[in-house]
Amino acid sequence: MATTSPTTKKTRSNSTRSSLLTETRSTPKKKESLKTLILTLWKRDDESFRRSEYVALSTAIHLYYVHLGKHPEVFPCFNTFYEFVRDHYTEVIKAEGLKEKDFDIDNFIYVLKPYYADGEFGYLLNSGEKLDVLKERFIVFELDNVKDHPILFPVITLIIMELFISKMRKLKGIRKVITIEEAWKAIAKAGMAEFLKYLYKTVRKFFGEANVVSQEIDDVISSPIIKEAILNNADCKILLDMRKFSNRFDGIQATMGMQDKGKMMVLSLNKANDPNRKYREFYVDLAGIVMKVYGFEPSPAEYWAYTTEEREKVKVQEYAAKFNGDLRQGIRALLSDLNNEK
Repeated sequence: MATTSPTTKKTRSNSTRSSLLTETRSTPKKKESLKTLILTLWKRDDESFRRSEYVALSTAIHLYYVHLGKHPEVFPCFNTFYEFVRDHYTEVIKAEGLKEKDFDIDNFIYVLKPYYADGEFGYLLNSGEKLDVLKERFIVFELDNVKDHPILFPVITLIIMELFISKMRKLKGIRKVITIEEAWKAIAKAGMAEFLKYLYKTVRKFFGEANVVSQEIDDVISSPIIKEAILNNADCKILLDMRKFSNRFDGIQATMGMQDKGKMMVLSLNKANDPNRKYREFYVDLAGIVMKVYGFEPSPAEYWAYTTEEREKVKVQEYAAKFNGDLRQGIRALLSDLNNEK
């Protein structure tokens, strides 16, 4: 990664813990985000929820914020929400005569117990710190350690998106960009569809943009949720070399709503490149109106800094080792030797 400014901040995934529940003020969108979060914790991917359960959860969140307003000494976090449901909302359920088949509050409390206090995931939503990212220019949330976790990955992804929306609304007159890379497992969940559609339709109004990136085209075309929430709302689509999908490109074309002209342009990428130059072509589609192919040729230093070829990466590391691991000096020495060879 390039050298960053002093205001750049690289934030690890565990720093997202308090971004949803540490505010006493609520908005309709904030409540919807909380409902999506709690439903993700409560229900399995293949488990649907009834309308009565959704209404009961919505009421619990509303009454919790009323409770916070009456008791300013209560710190807003999952622990206090859990205690409110366990100690107060159960009485509301009984008073209203809500039947167990409509909302099983005992099951709700039991399933969410691992996220409470000293439970297995008690650290996730109960940080006492407020994460202030409003003035940070560049933030990276690294999720490699939890990307295969069935619970933590979708929950943390949702929290990050909500954090971005909060920043998007508060930061005026400055361009905001969120880029979601290889997060399909999380955003392909049914509970995320409406959230993503909201993000795509709203971000432009606040001088922002949302990008999603994937190396696996099957992830994109196999999910109706992704098609509805992302592809249908994305005006700009960028495709790299797709020749390995040439035998089944018709499905990709149909999913992306691509014209035949665009298909021919995509399948022609990198077929006649100059072998003496290190560049790659890519295809850009702007709302199906503008379709063009461009070539990207990095400088030699950039190429060796970001190459993904294993042999080239090893060579860079070998040169860097000669300068105590300094990649910059290693790449300079490598380029000097290559020029001398020529």
